[in-house]
Amino acid sequence: MTAARPQEFKSGREEVAMGYSAVSKGPPRGRWRDGVWQTPDMLVEIETAWSLSGYLLVCFSAGYFIHDTVDIVASGQARASWEYLVHHIMAMGAFFSGIFWSSFVGGGVLTLLVEVSNIFLTIRMMMKISNAQDHLLYRVNKYVNLVMYFLFRLAPQAYLTHFFLRYVSQRTLGTFLLGILLMLDVMIVIYFSRLLRSDFCPERVPRKQHKDKFLTE
Repeated sequence: MTAARPQEFKSGREEVAMGYSAVSKGPPRGRWRDGVWQTPDMLVEIETAWSLSGYLLVCFSAGYFIHDTVDIVASGQARASWEYLVHHIMAMGAFFSGIFWSSFVGGGVLTLLVEVSNIFLTIRMMMKISNAQDHLLYRVNKYVNLVMYFLFRLAPQAYLTHFFLRYVSQRTLGTFLLGILLMLDVMIVIYFSRLLRSDFCPERVPRKQHKDKFLTE
């Protein structure tokens, strides 16, 4: 099997990611809003709250991560994209708890708030692939990214981490999910530091980077 060229692989994968983010929020009210609208307790009763639309959203998201993982491996980009593979495996482990045990569906739905942030991160990446960093949209988007990253990534992760540390750290499944959550916390903070360094302190970005590195600055 011939490996896809990094730039072509990045562009195609970003288009799929944008589609996934749009569908998971999709019109008219969005899958995520449907789940929360039907069962608002999901934002509080993270372990026990359940709704059909929320459950289907978790299933759909797990399917996307499986597809993306297979795509990365089949395209010969596993070495360059190992960070994404680690993230996807951890995310699938968390989603499977909701799919097979019907527990923490609310937590899975809450984590999908990150897809709001992903829309703007994907726009950023596609503009970088097109070498459009000097475009006004890119400059505006980088500030929007900061706000969205905080509201829809850092804040939900902090809330979930607080919940798991306080309420479910002594339970077998809760302990497993807490371990996944803490590792994802580290990755999210690292990605945020990269985002800040790349868009606001570009002089600190190493000049020499792996040319095939998928998770670019």
